[in-house]
Amino acid sequence: MAIYGTALLSTCLIVGLVIGKLIGMAMGIDANVGGVGMAMLLLIVSSSKLQQLGHLSKPTQAGVLFWSLIYIPIVVAMAASQNVRAAITGGPAAILAGTLSVAVCFALVPLISRIGRPDSDDDPGAGSPSSDAPVTGDAS
Repeated sequence: MAIYGTALLSTCLIVGLVIGKLIGMAMGIDANVGGVGMAMLLLIVSSSKLQQLGHLSKPTQAGVLFWSLIYIPIVVAMAASQNVRAAITGGPAAILAGTLSVAVCFALVPLISRIGRPDSDDDPGAGSPSSDAPVTGDAS
């Protein structure tokens, strides 16, 4: 069943790569700029539109879903390996920039994790009875 939707995926990939190459040429770069991302967007938009129009059968919808689930992790892995390769061959500036950005991200994790949580340091006695609080009720 996974073979269904392959034509849609491959068409979106080819169109996305052509668009990425055109963007690269417009920027004066001899590279594909964002072609795979364009292909992913085209796959999402075209499959949604075809579903709304009723042109996708159930097996084709399942095939498109299968390829969509497989496609994104593969693209992310390919991009990550290219970025590491480029950083290593790019020299010390690329390695320093990558190392610093990772260090800053690690340093910001505790700060970001506190966003939206009530700060327990402002009210240390919250939720527990204080020994200074007056006792109400009959103690006998």
